[in-house]
Amino acid sequence: MSAYLNTNAATLEASAAEPVCTEPLQVLGRDVRVPLVTGGEVTYAALDYAASAPALQRVWDDVAAYAPYYGSVHRGAGYLSQLSTDLFENARRTVEEFLDCREGDQVIFTRSTTDSLNLLAQALPADCQVFVFETEHHASLLPWRDARVTYLNAPRTPDEAVRTLETALAARDPYGPALVCVTGASNVTGELWPVRELAAAAHAHGARIVLDAAQLAPHHPVSVQELDVDWVAFSGHKLYAPFGSGVLAGRADWLQEAEPYLAGGGASKAVARRTDGGVDVEWHSTAARHEAGSPNVIGAYSIASACKALTEAGFDSLVAREQELIGRVRTGLAEVPQVRVLSLFGDDAPRVGVISFVVDGWNSSHFAAALSAEYGIGVRDGLFCAHPLVRTLLGSDPQEQGECGAPEAAPGEKSLNAIRVSFGAGTPDEHVERFVRAVGELVRDGARWNYRTEDGRCVPDTSA
Repeated sequence: MSAYLNTNAATLEASAAEPVCTEPLQVLGRDVRVPLVTGGEVTYAALDYAASAPALQRVWDDVAAYAPYYGSVHRGAGYLSQLSTDLFENARRTVEEFLDCREGDQVIFTRSTTDSLNLLAQALPADCQVFVFETEHHASLLPWRDARVTYLNAPRTPDEAVRTLETALAARDPYGPALVCVTGASNVTGELWPVRELAAAAHAHGARIVLDAAQLAPHHPVSVQELDVDWVAFSGHKLYAPFGSGVLAGRADWLQEAEPYLAGGGASKAVARRTDGGVDVEWHSTAARHEAGSPNVIGAYSIASACKALTEAGFDSLVAREQELIGRVRTGLAEVPQVRVLSLFGDDAPRVGVISFVVDGWNSSHFAAALSAEYGIGVRDGLFCAHPLVRTLLGSDPQEQGECGAPEAAPGEKSLNAIRVSFGAGTPDEHVERFVRAVGELVRDGARWNYRTEDGRCVPDTSA
């Protein structure tokens, strides 16, 4: 950083003193009050972190401090443009450090995990074979459909996952390029996958591997070098930085050799008209090759801020506290016989704060609506953009149609859906305790309000 930019940039990027993480990290919305259909108000319990985590107060404050200095990135000679460019590139270096990238790896800022994996899918070498488990989120299940893709059946143990992959790779064409895509932590069960072992199996058979870390990075440290993965993808909005940005980080060669993900300014290094009337383009070989258009500097800066905040809080402390919360939820749910927690790898499998379940006698959409309307608790219901996995976990025995149908169920169909509770570094103890108490009360006493289906959603019936 030049002395010219140093004063304001240093102020904006100053790191807070390292805290001891014995309490939840401060997030926006922690004091928001919401109405209950039964009367009164309650502080909202946000327990849908797996969809979008609230913004860390630290991230919000950093963005607010930078906002007056906002300028175009890589575009202008003015002070604010140069400052914004400097912060944008420093954000890239912060992410490199957060992910423990190798020398020569590239960090590309995208819009989301979905965008990152679609970018990589577009950059695959010709005739590349792709191997992906059916248990993936749609973001990592669907981008490869234009490639030679092999979908692998859901394993029931981590060891079975490794064996299944080894068998599939051993049968592949050994002379062409290959890619394995795997999640780090399931967005349905929260279970951790054996990423290092899967990476070793991939590399032993001449394949590369990309890690979908959308649900892993907010909960655990992710080291590209220790896991020995070739690429990592994650989203800012799950990492307490909901400003429309994501990351694809990893090996540069396939990315440098591919046509730009988007054609336009920023990706192009030089453009010239030809005598025949056409246009010649020289594309950048850096990360800019796949960052056409005006970069989302606020999104990138917010991700860097979140990376710093989580690192400073200390993942050991964050993981320890989250495991306490997981234990409380699982113990509370186990005390309700009508509740069945969904799992691939079994009760003892290590996991992050993502737990899905069904309740006998309840449609999941109805149950989730009652949690919201009667207790001020926000959870997710449905198939969680992981339809093959949830259908595998629920089997062929759909829930009875309740007062409200699942959003995914066609008119007249029985619903096949589940409830997901998810939490993380910003979750207060009281939110978890209220959730456990609410589950027990709803199962024991039933809903205190009538509900109906409106536009595919289960909502309180206020027509009376």
